[in-house]
Order: sequence, then C-alpha cells, then structure tokens
Amino acid sequence: MRIVDEEGAEALSMRTLAKRLGSGTATLYRHFDNRAEVVAQVTDRLFGMIDIEPGPAATEWREACRTMMENVFAVLRRHRGVAPLLMEESPAGPHARAVRERCVALLLDNGFSPRIAAQAYATLARYVLGFAMQLGEQGRPGDEPPDKRAPTPVHPADPSLYPATTRVAAFLPVPLEEEFSFGLGLLIEGLAQLRDGA
Repeated sequence: MRIVDEEGAEALSMRTLAKRLGSGTATLYRHFDNRAEVVAQVTDRLFGMIDIEPGPAATEWREACRTMMENVFAVLRRHRGVAPLLMEESPAGPHARAVRERCVALLLDNGFSPRIAAQAYATLARYVLGFAMQLGEQGRPGDEPPDKRAPTPVHPADPSLYPATTRVAAFLPVPLEEEFSFGLGLLIEGLAQLRDGA
C-alpha cells in the first residue's frame, strides 16, 4: 500500500494538472502556490464567461431567472471538465460573486425575503451544477456531449408487467437538455408559488 502525505499528494495533483494543461509543474508553481489557487482561477474565469444580464426580452423575474440559469448551464456545458472543480470548494472569486449578487438581487427586488432568496439561489445553483456534472462525468474531451448523443429508446420487455412505462415509452428517455429546461421551469414556478403564498 502506497502512502502519500499531504505535500506529496499536492505535488502529484499539480503534476497531473500540468500534464492536462500541456505544461510543466515548474511553470504552474511560478504562477500559483498550489492546486487550490489554480482551481480558484480556472473556476472564476469560467464565471466571467457567463452573461448575467437577462436581456431586453426578459421583462419578468421568472424569465430573467430562467435566462440567467440557462446561461450558467450553457457555459458549464461548453466547459464540461470544470463542473467537478466546483464541487471541491464554493467559488469565491470576483466573477462568481458577481453572478451570485445578480441572481440574489433579482430575487430580493421581486419580493423574496432574504432567507428565501438565499435558499432559492443555493437550490438553483446546485440544480444547474448537478446537470453540468452529468455532462462532465460522461465521455472524454473531444467526445460528443451526452446531451447530443442519440438516446437509447425505452422498450419494456413485457408490456403487461410495465403498462405505465409502455404508455410513455415514446417519450423516454427525455433528452438531457429538455429535462434540464423542464425541471428549471418547475423550480422557478415553485419559487413563484412560495413567494406569492408568503
């Protein structure tokens, strides 16, 4: 059994990262003290690519919120390998803070209490990240993204045992992008009910 201490694990991690970036470990250490710093920079740069303005078409908070979350998902989908890095530590760079600020402000400005606005933002962020993780875990760079692959149809072996599944088989499986959009709509409508019932 090979035991690697914390310092050794960090060096190994930096070597792996340098290899993936087509660089050398020494080059990374010239710019960053450790892997956590590299991850923080990469994730914040990703957040800087997200368009957080809802645009002229989004005149209502639900539409603006949906557009913002779709924009976050679109960036994470284009950069599938970054989503797992967001699981290591909550992003805290200036771009990540700007995304959070814009979303929370949208909720507060539209009648949500501070507690519910915070919970809503956290839930929406986890929802988007969960779908992005599904993209990141499947395939290698250069592979066709899972949401673009032809789905394997669902055909119950014995329709008499699975009558409900048989009735909906023509609609299964749901493409990932459609599933994301449908669920996001449910979340936002649920938030609207929560706000209006408060």
